Amino acid sequence: MIDMDRVKTGIEGLDEMLEGGLPRSHAVAVLGSFGTGKTTFALQYIQQGLKEGEKGIFISLEEDQESVIANARSFGWELQPYIEQKKLSIVKLEPTDAKTTITRVKSELPEFIKSFGATRIVIDSVSLLNLLFDADHEKRSNLFALIQMIKRTGATCIMTAEVNDDNPNSSRDGLVEYASDGVIALRYEESKEKAEVQLTVRVMKMRRTTHSRRVKPYTISNKGIQVHAAAEAF
Repeated sequence: MIDMDRVKTGIEGLDEMLEGGLPRSHAVAVLGSFGTGKTTFALQYIQQGLKEGEKGIFISLEEDQESVIANARSFGWELQPYIEQKKLSIVKLEPTDAKTTITRVKSELPEFIKSFGATRIVIDSVSLLNLLFDADHEKRSNLFALIQMIKRTGATCIMTAEVNDDNPNSSRDGLVEYASDGVIALRYEESKEKAEVQLTVRVMKMRRTTHSRRVKPYTISNKGIQVHAAAEAF
């Protein structure tokens, strides 16, 4: 494999599974059902970049800036100083106003990423963004265009996505995992023998690099997500 520049996620254990982190300029989908920590993952990724002196843009279709800041603070990550220093921008898109949102994403986002100097981008969640389009071909073409547009800026992007209720290995519309460079799946695993539930992570896909495909347990604490790379699920 080509020796690639790596972007640390800031998630202990996961970077080890990825041989140092995400390949730079990749667009990576984080799939999971409600409560698996997708937004926490995204915030931890942004926080790691800020800590390393990088700039980030957090695009939310669910929470406003105050809510995102409060969510991060619950893990000990203070985002407000970075916003004031113009190192972080939290952008709230309104999925209820589909036409305006689509226009903003297509026309304003590429220039904003470049002018802001962001090297880390989060879209939370791409599932809600896809709901703005009615036809499947529109969803597909717009998602591919969005990913290519972000990649052309050189930024590394994390996109959270809800999973299909009938297939936890697939996103709700089955598109983002094909359009992205990498897929990381967060899941609830249930052991009938032990009568317990465990959170597990698996790197399902990561282009142009080797990575662990093992299913590993992880926990979410007041310090964020920690992957137990040395342990086995159950």
